[in-house]
Amino acid sequence: MAKQKYYKATATIIKAGLIAGTLDILCALVQFYLRTGKNPDAVLKFIASGVFGKAALAGGTEMALLGLLFHFIIAFTWTVIFFKLYPQITRVAKNKFVTGLLYGLFIYAIMTRVVLPLSNTPKIPFNVVQAVIGIVILMFAVGLPISFLISKHYSTK
Repeated sequence: MAKQKYYKATATIIKAGLIAGTLDILCALVQFYLRTGKNPDAVLKFIASGVFGKAALAGGTEMALLGLLFHFIIAFTWTVIFFKLYPQITRVAKNKFVTGLLYGLFIYAIMTRVVLPLSNTPKIPFNVVQAVIGIVILMFAVGLPISFLISKHYSTK
């Protein structure tokens, strides 16, 4: 029985992480292309620059693939955090829609105010429009899917 619970939890985390990570990166790639008209692999190289610095930006396909890998590691990390915190979160927030939106906002705040400044990514000047777009993407493409899938997992226990 414990093994079955473990497998069910793992499957939920994998599903939520894949969906949120895929929606997030697709939104980021499309948004970047529409805004700049440039090859969206620059987004993936920017993510890789968190570890490899400016060398990642000049890199080729391998840096873009590493950026994609790092992106999904980050998406799964946020998914696991939400999964572990969910029992405590639901005591405060009963609405999975609001919880998901707030979690996306929380992710944006931590990523832009803690993670990115501590990484090797090039510093980008603050832009209100881009910040709002980033927040909306994280709220709807990451926060909501994670919240809905994980709340479903906990409600069917």
